[in-house]
Amino acid sequence: MVKTQIQLPDELYRELKRVAAAKEWSLAETLRRGAEWVVATHPGAFHPSPTPWQLPAPIDLGLIADPFADPDWREDANLSAASASLIAEQLRARATRLET
Repeated sequence: MVKTQIQLPDELYRELKRVAAAKEWSLAETLRRGAEWVVATHPGAFHPSPTPWQLPAPIDLGLIADPFADPDWREDANLSAASASLIAEQLRARATRLET
């Protein structure tokens, strides 16, 4: 997959975001579907793959616990590296206790 950057007029951007929200798609998915429609209605040299595009498989980030389970997660996100390390140790200890 290629990553690219585009410029959109403000009104078009707002309308794309509205459509994406209504369909529960990401903006990227909305733009991909729009591009596929344009290519399908203007046939040429492009031949889409026989299998539809799918999200890549999830990546294991090695998280021990859900970082958003704590209602104060926003505060934790702004902690210093030392504080974050201390919290990570506490989460590991808590997970170890839960496993036993």
